[in-house]
Amino acid sequence: MRQDVSRDRMMMAASLLDDAIQYTFADGASGQIPYADVPEIGDRNGVATIELPNAYEMVVTLVDGQQIEIPWDFARHYCDKSYRPTIEAIAAAGRKTLGARIRRIRESAGLTQEQLAGRANIGRVTLVRLENGDQAPRFKTLSAIAQALEVDVNSLLLER
Repeated sequence: MRQDVSRDRMMMAASLLDDAIQYTFADGASGQIPYADVPEIGDRNGVATIELPNAYEMVVTLVDGQQIEIPWDFARHYCDKSYRPTIEAIAAAGRKTLGARIRRIRESAGLTQEQLAGRANIGRVTLVRLENGDQAPRFKTLSAIAQALEVDVNSLLLER
């Protein structure tokens, strides 16, 4: 039987404890976020309410009316220590795939790293890090690389 993959992302319940926020995910995992780990909150005395407006975020309303949004992924790593390494591995694979795609398009355009970096107005070392998957580009950098390669950004992001 196939398990619903989004169950690990859906928060089902949240409550306030003396020193932490207690919550539960749809897959049964639960955890606590210490108030100290959310600097805006401070301690329990500053919290008026906690709500789950949808399954993917908690909203903590402070006594002064300020609202703090806590997304599911921030909460998830408090109850599942294996979660962060798994997500980091997925992100690393994505960076490597993007870097390989940039390299392939650059080489097929007959450009050296130095030439592409110059055209995109970025450092060659930055381009090397991107192509090796060691660094994720900001959108502005990705857009500059796409423009320098005379392709649209989607060509860099999506395999065609």
